[in-house]
Parts: sequence; structure tokens; C-alpha cells
Amino acid sequence: MDDTISKPAVNPTISATEWANESAAERPPVLLDVRYQPGGPAGLPEYEAGHLPGAVFVDMETAFAGPAGSTGRHPLPDLAVFGAAMRSAGVRSDHPVVVYDGGLGWAAARAWWMLRWAGHRDVRVLDGGLAAWTAQGGAVTTDVPAVPTGDFVPEPGALPLLDADGAAALARRGLLFDARAGERYRGEVEPLDAVAGHIPGAVSAPTMDNVTADGSFLPAADLAARFAALGAAEAAEVGVYCGSGVSGAHEVLALAVAGIPAALYVGSWSEWSSDPNRPVATGPQPG
Repeated sequence: MDDTISKPAVNPTISATEWANESAAERPPVLLDVRYQPGGPAGLPEYEAGHLPGAVFVDMETAFAGPAGSTGRHPLPDLAVFGAAMRSAGVRSDHPVVVYDGGLGWAAARAWWMLRWAGHRDVRVLDGGLAAWTAQGGAVTTDVPAVPTGDFVPEPGALPLLDADGAAALARRGLLFDARAGERYRGEVEPLDAVAGHIPGAVSAPTMDNVTADGSFLPAADLAARFAALGAAEAAEVGVYCGSGVSGAHEVLALAVAGIPAALYVGSWSEWSSDPNRPVATGPQPG
């Protein structure tokens, strides 16, 4: 794990009301539409059917993740590919970025994490995504904006990153959250990976418990209280994993809203469970 943690200069989320104000500025933030459904079709047709004015579509699975393999279903992308995709979308190193998805928040959080990890300091997620925008009467358009090419060049390491060995070690010395649904953590079901269960020592903390019914994050104080009850107040280090590093990024974002820095194990359970030599635990939380 990289021990260097670069804290963002801004709140990691932005409300639909705040976006309405900022988007009206003379030079608004770059806006990325990263809609994506796990296991579903690509988000481009949804973008073409209607998106926030000024938004540029970026494909989550090709820009923010590499091809699936032994390192997981959504491993880190090739940095040259990622950087080129960001520059094509108009991302500049010295200009703020806002990302949104359909409302679940997972893809937007992965985009936020990738940009932050790669050195961009001013990145926010539209809290509640497209659904929050339209719920307050925000307009959508089918116009595709022409954006000038950006200059962003990834410089990885601004956020801490875990590999499999690092995740195992953190579960022993600190606090490793499993962001998947509780039944997957306990090993009762496993719809995607070959082995059911969790990393020994990890603590179940489903990321869906960090949001309200409409997909918006709970207030920062409520998130801080939730993570404190799970041990984050006492833990010197916090890490997160999930199935493939997407919903885990959402939990890292929730922790950031609560003011708690956390590392992401990008390979997550899809990488961990692919090696039969790695231990697997099942059942409830460790005592």
C-alpha cells in the first residue's frame, strides 16, 4: 500500500442544487456521464437518449478498468488508455471535474477514485446522480458537446492502493471493510465468483447502507457514526474491498464524506477468490 494520502481540496460530493449553480458559471467544471449497470448493457445509449447539459460520456469498463483476468473483473486500466480517455473528455489537471451516473453511484465513485488516485485534486460526484438532477426539475439534452482536448496526465499514488497481500495484512493490523451485501460476505450466496465467503478478518459493511432510498449519501455525521460503530474510530488504517473494485470505491467515497481516509483493494474478491491458495472465511463478523 502507498502510505501517501493526498486529501482532496474539495468536498467529494456535490448536490444537484450546487451543480445547477456551478454549471451556470462562465467556465463550469468538466462534467462526465459514466452511467453503467453491473452486468447490464453499456451506458452510451442511455447517454444518447438524454443527459445533463454539457456532459461527456465516458465508458466505465474501458476507461476506468482494464480487461478482466487473474487480477479481477475490473482491474486498474492501462494508464495510457485511462489518460487518453480523460484528455478526450476534456479533463484538465487545473480544472474541476464532476462525475455522475444513473443514481446508484458505483460507477461515479469508481471514476472519482481513479481520477483522485491518479493525481487530480478537484473531483466530485453528483450525489444521487441523474435521478437527483431530474427530481429537482433539471433539464436533460441529447446534444453532444464539443469539448477541447484536456491535458490531464495520470500521476498515480495520490490515494492508497491495496493488493491482495496488503489487504490480508490490513485485515490483521487495521480494519478491512467488505462492501458487498451481507449474504455474500457470509458465504451464503455467490452470484459472480467461483468461491463464496470473505477475506479472513474483514468486517462486513455493505455500501448500500451508506445511502438513502433515493441513492444519495447519508449525512456525513451519520456516516461517521456508522463507521465508528464498525471500528473505524479505533483503527489506525482502513481499507475496503468488494466484488471487483467498483462498489468498494463507493464505500471509499462514503468514508471520505465522513472524513475517514481509506485504501481500496481494486482486485477485490474477484481477484482474491481466483487463487485457491488464499484463505476464505465464511459466517458472521469476527468477534
